[in-house]
Amino acid sequence: METVPYRIALQTGTIAASPFSGNRLEIDMPSTAVATQTSTEKEFYRIGEVSRLTALKPFVLRYWETEFPMLEPVKGSNGHRLYRQEDVEMVLRIKRLLYDEGFTIAGARRHLREQNGAGSAENDGTGAASTSADGAAGQLLSRKMLLDLRDSLRGFLTLLERK
Repeated sequence: METVPYRIALQTGTIAASPFSGNRLEIDMPSTAVATQTSTEKEFYRIGEVSRLTALKPFVLRYWETEFPMLEPVKGSNGHRLYRQEDVEMVLRIKRLLYDEGFTIAGARRHLREQNGAGSAENDGTGAASTSADGAAGQLLSRKMLLDLRDSLRGFLTLLERK
């Protein structure tokens, strides 16, 4: 079986495969999609690779390491940061919480701690995790509703201030 090199362009949202210079296959993907390798996943990623995969600057990744204790890339013998697959997934989770869902750093840290606690409670088999997960989903829904309400109220306030 022949292996085909892939070039992943996250900004354009395409995957281009070109085993030969003349043949080119392009597949459009949504811009928020995360491309993952299935059979040839790397064991470690350097900070530049993680930066490109997550569309974050390296200094942001280094800062998040100080703010989120659950994000701990291994340091190689040469002192370079080496991110495991679970570290990359954690970076993507943190990015989603901060950028998409509007959490503060402290709020995201707390949310991830609670989520990790809920994951260990699931392993206990006590059933407390399902109520915890329901509560977390309810909190997330309530948070989104409150954020929408805040935005609506700000809109009304600006309309009232104009009069």
